[in-house]
Amino acid sequence: MNLSEIDATLREIRVSPVKTLGQNFLHDRNLARWIVERAELRPDDYVVEIGPGLGALTGFALASGAHVLAIEKDARLASFLRERFPTERLEIIRGDAMKYDVRALYAQPEVKFIGSLPYNISSQVLLRFTKYPSPISLWLCMLQREMARRLTAQPGTSDYGALTLLMQSHYRVDYLRTVSASVFLPRPDVDSALVKITPRVADELPNFNSERFRNLVRLGFSQRRKQLGKLLRDLVTNWGGACQACHFNLTARAEELSIEQWIALSNFAQPEDTALDNNGNAEDFAVVDEGDCVLGEAPRATVHGNNLRHRAVHILLFNRKRELFLQKRSRFKDRHPCVWDSSAAGHVDAGEDYDEAASRELKEELGVTTRLARVLKLPATQETGEEFIWLYRGLHDGPFELARSEIELGEFFPSDLVTAWVSARPKDFAPGFAACWKAFLQLEQPEPSPV
Repeated sequence: MNLSEIDATLREIRVSPVKTLGQNFLHDRNLARWIVERAELRPDDYVVEIGPGLGALTGFALASGAHVLAIEKDARLASFLRERFPTERLEIIRGDAMKYDVRALYAQPEVKFIGSLPYNISSQVLLRFTKYPSPISLWLCMLQREMARRLTAQPGTSDYGALTLLMQSHYRVDYLRTVSASVFLPRPDVDSALVKITPRVADELPNFNSERFRNLVRLGFSQRRKQLGKLLRDLVTNWGGACQACHFNLTARAEELSIEQWIALSNFAQPEDTALDNNGNAEDFAVVDEGDCVLGEAPRATVHGNNLRHRAVHILLFNRKRELFLQKRSRFKDRHPCVWDSSAAGHVDAGEDYDEAASRELKEELGVTTRLARVLKLPATQETGEEFIWLYRGLHDGPFELARSEIELGEFFPSDLVTAWVSARPKDFAPGFAACWKAFLQLEQPEPSPV
């Protein structure tokens, strides 16, 4: 729509732009087309659009053949969009984007995000939809130019801050172009900018504890003019050692440290054993025959290297909301790193039975104990990695103490979502879990009772 069409449409549907809702309507069609082209949309893409307004971007996204989920807070604009784009490929949610459950997007194979975010809540919306790990593979966001500069800032600049680091710790953020205020109706007080956000590859940055990193960064930038050594002395007791190990000056301030130095400082503050046990390959497993009878024992490396039949356990923990806890495997795992897996899982050691192994793995990986019930036994196949698997279930609401050498992070998910997710994105999961979940669903087990 051009300026006159937008003005006439707004009068027709009786909408007076509300500043607090960020209602500034894009009227430059060439710019709208250019923005959507940056997403490189395909017919099998699922697009989430925040604040579609009168559909300046929506129309071009639909023209690509993609499915569009538009989240619009204004009921009048939502109704207008339904009339303007009468297609099944447009799904409209009339509501607040801050209340949308982003986890639901895991049920889609490929998700991309576009939107002109309201200036007053742009950081909150962005942090919600980029919460790591995210089901979204690409973000194209129109933001206030000041916000865009903060997201893409480099060390040593006035724009470099906590938001910069929290975003860049998991994502690459590119400043694509400045957008003049003149392309919007009504015209905002400041110019905008378009940024592109993409996930970093797994080993692009050193491993770190996200929660500790976040706390350290926020405290470090709480008083920008103050030296870090004074702000962080309670969290980093050996400041001289930290400066030497992380290669910055004793008098450094927050904006002087690169993201790699912040990660190094976070790891120095509280070192974690994130590398797998060097003796892991020497662990002895029970080697079994096709009937799961013990033939002998052999080291992990021998068992895996020769695809010998052995034993394993998988545990599914549900909370009282009937959600399933999944763990995201560490990048250090020798098999299936960085994918989602059962709540806890592991091998049965030589001389150990299945029940003992299940209790041990639960304690080692999640730091908890609870009553476990046997559910079913899976045969050793290529799909299970030649493992006979006993599957267990239990009830626990957390919190958990995750074994960082085994698990990057964990989260509860609705069971129905897990089923849709496995179907839509099978490569997101360890094969053993996929086999266990498929067998578990076929049993139609009742929900666990409180213990």
